[in-house]
Amino acid sequence: MQKRKIGRSDLAVAPLGLGGNVFGWSADEKASFAVLDAFAAQGFNLIDTADVYSTWVPGHHGGESETIIGKWMKARGNRADIVVTTKVGSEMGPGRKGLSSRYIKSAVEASLGRLQTDYIDLYLSHWEDPEADPEDTLGAYADLVKAGKVRVIGNSNHSAETMRKMLAISARHGWPRFENLQTHYNLYDRSGYEAELEAFCRENEIGVTSYFSLAKGFLSGKYRSRADFSKSAARGEGMDAYLNDRGLRILAALDAVAKSRSATPAQVAIAWLIARPSLVAPIASATSVEQLRDLIKAAELQLTAAEIEHLTQASIG
Repeated sequence: MQKRKIGRSDLAVAPLGLGGNVFGWSADEKASFAVLDAFAAQGFNLIDTADVYSTWVPGHHGGESETIIGKWMKARGNRADIVVTTKVGSEMGPGRKGLSSRYIKSAVEASLGRLQTDYIDLYLSHWEDPEADPEDTLGAYADLVKAGKVRVIGNSNHSAETMRKMLAISARHGWPRFENLQTHYNLYDRSGYEAELEAFCRENEIGVTSYFSLAKGFLSGKYRSRADFSKSAARGEGMDAYLNDRGLRILAALDAVAKSRSATPAQVAIAWLIARPSLVAPIASATSVEQLRDLIKAAELQLTAAEIEHLTQASIG
């Protein structure tokens, strides 16, 4: 399988990443191990998580996803084959959030411990922190890279303006620079990325990964009426934002391409992202091996230029 470089770094990943937000939440340890095994067995290597996964679950304190991934890598002895992305900055509890150097250096040790590893391949600032000094943040990352605890740095959810400032600071000090932007992007949610971020990242050779690649499940075709919301207690009600004329038009286009290619709407939606020249890899989650197999087939589906244009035009508006 041909791998793609993340920015100017030496990290190379298969064109589909596995989202770890479900591990320890809607997928228990046994189910998570099964999904991880099936993912790695097919030659995929990018696994995405964050320290904050899954604080939203009653009784959880964060780090549940990292802990499961760490146990799995330890049990399988495959650390060198995996590119692990985790994030810092989201609130983990009182006084435990942000991008100050003090907090980053504390949080990274906790993540390393849960992941049972000596290094993190790709360490991301989860959200912008207006209270943190950018030089302080980047200085902390430079120290971590120098110490061998982090290989490459990046960010999630940062604006082009903020990234421009951060790149300038890194260049001025000779520090490691952001090589990755992880952003909310899919066939329905396009404007936030395409308006400015896409051109900026291409110009500055920043590798882009997308989350919510299936629009929280809407692009799978699972939710076609309000009656379908009950299919998922976690995601169902959020489908209101997508179930409109434009959303139904997108589903119709996905259905048409899927039918002609003996594929599923989810596979086509992921394949459309993989075909986007500015994207390194979309990230998608799976709570079962069956769901994962559906996603993996997307990486084998090469859409024609006409199919890509059909989907692109159907999603405008």
